[in-house]
Amino acid sequence: MGKIENTIKDLLNTEFNPATLIIENESFMHNVPENSESHFKIILASDCFKDVSNVKRHQLIYKSLENVMNKIHALSIYAFDLDEIEKNPSVIDSPNCANK
Repeated sequence: MGKIENTIKDLLNTEFNPATLIIENESFMHNVPENSESHFKIILASDCFKDVSNVKRHQLIYKSLENVMNKIHALSIYAFDLDEIEKNPSVIDSPNCANK
């Protein structure tokens, strides 16, 4: 796990106390230097998201990551409340970059 990925993990754990937190560095799927940390997928389930719209969930996540966002090129977010992830944990596989 790289430095940026660890920072993302620490910030999200602190802010949301998630039941589920998966951070995938998808940089290898893109036309970037080896060992880059520029493209991430986040799957996060937390009670904090109960009765919160998807847009607001994303806003909360971006706000919690504001100090690291300038180092990230792309961020895919899947944010669930605990009931949602139990009933339908739908996560889409990311496509490879067209320039790869």
